[in-house]
Amino acid sequence: MTATPARPTMSAAAVLRDGDGRFLIVKPGYKDGWNLPGGGVDEGETPSQAARRELQEELGVEQEIGRLLISAFVQSTGRAHIYWVFDGGVLSEEQQAGIRLQESELTAYRFSAAEDIGPDEIPPALRPVWELALKALEGGDTTNLEVAM
Repeated sequence: MTATPARPTMSAAAVLRDGDGRFLIVKPGYKDGWNLPGGGVDEGETPSQAARRELQEELGVEQEIGRLLISAFVQSTGRAHIYWVFDGGVLSEEQQAGIRLQESELTAYRFSAAEDIGPDEIPPALRPVWELALKALEGGDTTNLEVAM
């Protein structure tokens, strides 16, 4: 196992759904794969504040952030990152129609059932985070995950 960097980076995301129970995923323009909407935690803000800010900046969506679903520490070669994933709730039809992508960050978005999100669409290091977030959403528990790759 590689040494953990002294200061891991952090990001916060939200699991958002439509009225049919499908999940909102976004396509970043700067890396492969699809992600939950969210981004980096800035100095002086909490993870839930970061998730809410990122939804506004990247999607133009004002949404209350719910309970924490998962905290995950993921370490890979020379990098460590802490993910905070929250329940973002259900977006109204009006909110869905108002989604406006921050073009400098995102190239696409879609609502998909969990089974329609292919294994190659979520980056491998994030797949366990994604799966446990959905399990926590369904089961009502918060999960902690630590992965060293």
